[in-house]
Amino acid sequence: MRPVAFFLFGLLALAAPAVAHDASGPQVTLLSRADIPNLPGKSLVSVLVAYPPGGKSPPHRHAASGFIYAYVLSGAMRSATGAGAAELFRAGQSWFEPPGARHVVSENASDTEPARLLAIFVVDSSETLLTLPDAGERE
Repeated sequence: MRPVAFFLFGLLALAAPAVAHDASGPQVTLLSRADIPNLPGKSLVSVLVAYPPGGKSPPHRHAASGFIYAYVLSGAMRSATGAGAAELFRAGQSWFEPPGARHVVSENASDTEPARLLAIFVVDSSETLLTLPDAGERE
């Protein structure tokens, strides 16, 4: 499975409309959240993640139930999960990532241009946090 690059939410509750991190980190904006009628107990959550030039996220993990589809809207992102090598994803590229993915590299690939991506989660409706900090070693 190819890794995705982004730190979504830190300790962002799903109900929050947006959260800004320090100047080098991403800004995450909740776009929508809806229960999935034919998948009881599951919700679809979409977020916009905007990285400033040179922006990066600290290591983090995603919700244990969260299956993620990501699409780079503009710019390019560098990402690595687990012990995998960092990969580069450019505008127009998309990928999936498994529940509970651990991100050790998550950064804008450019020091001069911003990057934006759309992330869509399918999660347990009871999940209130999509991403948690992770200071552990690479797997």
